[in-house]
Amino acid sequence: MSITSKELAKILNLSPAAVSMALNNKPGVSTATRKLVIETADRYGYDFSKLAEKHNLKGTIYFVIYKKHGAVVSDTPFFSELSEGIALGCKKADYKLKISYVYEDEDIVENQLEEIQYSDCIGMIVLGTEMRPEDLKPFQKLPLPFVLVDSYFETVSCNCVLINNVQGAYLAASHLIRKTKKQPGYLHSSYEIGNFAERNSGFFKAVRAHGMSSAKSIVHHLTPSMDGAYADMKEIIEKGEELAPCYFADNDLIAMGAMKALKEAGYRIPQDIAIAGFDNLPFSKVFEPALTTINVPKHYMGEMAAARLIEMLKAPSSNPVKIEVGTALVERKSTDL
Repeated sequence: MSITSKELAKILNLSPAAVSMALNNKPGVSTATRKLVIETADRYGYDFSKLAEKHNLKGTIYFVIYKKHGAVVSDTPFFSELSEGIALGCKKADYKLKISYVYEDEDIVENQLEEIQYSDCIGMIVLGTEMRPEDLKPFQKLPLPFVLVDSYFETVSCNCVLINNVQGAYLAASHLIRKTKKQPGYLHSSYEIGNFAERNSGFFKAVRAHGMSSAKSIVHHLTPSMDGAYADMKEIIEKGEELAPCYFADNDLIAMGAMKALKEAGYRIPQDIAIAGFDNLPFSKVFEPALTTINVPKHYMGEMAAARLIEMLKAPSSNPVKIEVGTALVERKSTDL
């Protein structure tokens, strides 16, 4: 017979109310007390399934948004749509979803994750956009399953859902070459993350596939935000640096920021310089001119991440799976020649 919450209260010399708040993840007790209650309950064989039945849910999944510098992960439609997909996937399977932010520069990550571990969390979907392989170590130490989304590392064995970045950049660069018949330039992010490194690979793969020299492509490093890219491109133009006849940009924000600077300097898009982006953000189609871009099924990615985590909860010993989501070219006026 399993131990009751009242018996736990006697063992720990706590009030029944405090034990109840700890077990049900309600406010009113400290993280240390919650941890003590859960560890003791587990040691004495407390039946945690009663809690899920009580709330008429299978458990709570956490979407952990990892922010290293915040230059890429921000409140953009990309991450909003991803979150909506995760929420829908959880709802379909009767799981509750909570969103938690982990900031690398505020506190040691282990302390932040400890609060999640001793909450009502049964599994995590981790946004890995700004992460490096070593950043995953604290997550791997936790006794909780997790799925990495929007990133992949060759050196780390874990479940992940990500974009086929190489394919997307290849499609965009090939499209520019076909439309302009000229060597494309590259508006590369000044912040290095895995996604942009893969897009770099796809861009130059397309350049070589069309018989061009990678060394002849003009590359500018721009901040991966609209305002930052605008300021950087404006400075490049003012310095009189050589410009390419067309550009692929690592994301739509870079593309639109650069387009704004180029238009202010008198360049016509696409007649003088054609530009293609990546992500298909909602406002890319209403920008002037409308931006050719690479569509990423963000909502679907979120649903797939939730579905994979739920599979892991049902079969904990299942082997790691890499789910790579395909992309598609969206042609608009910024490359309409």
